[in-house]
Amino acid sequence: MARVSVTYENNIAFVTLTRADKMNAVDDEMIAAIIAAGQEVAESDARAVVLSGEGRAFCAGIDITGLSGMMGKDPNEALMPRTHGHGSTNKWQEVAMIWHRMEVPVIAAVHGVCFGAGIQLALGADIRIAAPGTRFAVMEMKWGIVPDMGGMVLLPKLVRSDVLRRLTYTAEQVETEQALAWGLITEVADNPLESATKLAETIADKSPSAIRAAKRLIGIAESKNEVDVLEAESEIQAKLIGKPDQLAVIAKEMGKRTA
Repeated sequence: MARVSVTYENNIAFVTLTRADKMNAVDDEMIAAIIAAGQEVAESDARAVVLSGEGRAFCAGIDITGLSGMMGKDPNEALMPRTHGHGSTNKWQEVAMIWHRMEVPVIAAVHGVCFGAGIQLALGADIRIAAPGTRFAVMEMKWGIVPDMGGMVLLPKLVRSDVLRRLTYTAEQVETEQALAWGLITEVADNPLESATKLAETIADKSPSAIRAAKRLIGIAESKNEVDVLEAESEIQAKLIGKPDQLAVIAKEMGKRTA
């Protein structure tokens, strides 16, 4: 059974988790399907991505019963090899990190529940739009384990250290309003998929090269020192302005202002 669908419309890739009968819980097949979807979209002409889940939930987390391949094996052999992300991730981490590395903006439309693997997948997006009443949890402590699907790379970029620790230590569920206050999500919408689509359309209407450059520059700004960021600003801008198509965009906008 297919676990993920990928469709394209108006230069937007719509990536949808399709295991609705299991609240889109992640098993081995879905791990493979999410990674394959990310690889496909990365090679496409999409200018933005909308990530969502069918049915009652975005993603209820890991399907423990569906990960039978881990049972009886040395966990080091399963977790430590860097098999994805150009040697930086294992397959579980790649579920979230493939979207974090995506060259174009990714918007997650979240509803129902967003637990464990689900919240780490959503964190891989640039922007998260959630429905009222959506529940979020860093669920791993419930099972006596720690977040290990990219959460410790992505969460510290969004929330304060005390919030990160509380979410991790307690595995408690928080609803949309608290998630918004803590910075887990970007905004709340009655229909997050519709809102995510409208935002993706706005982004897709902009210069594709400038959008990609902006996402690359933001990544540098979040991880490098001041000197490196200032240099990157100049270098990336120079490359953009040096492109004939980008000069045409600038000239068009200047024309609008003088008209």
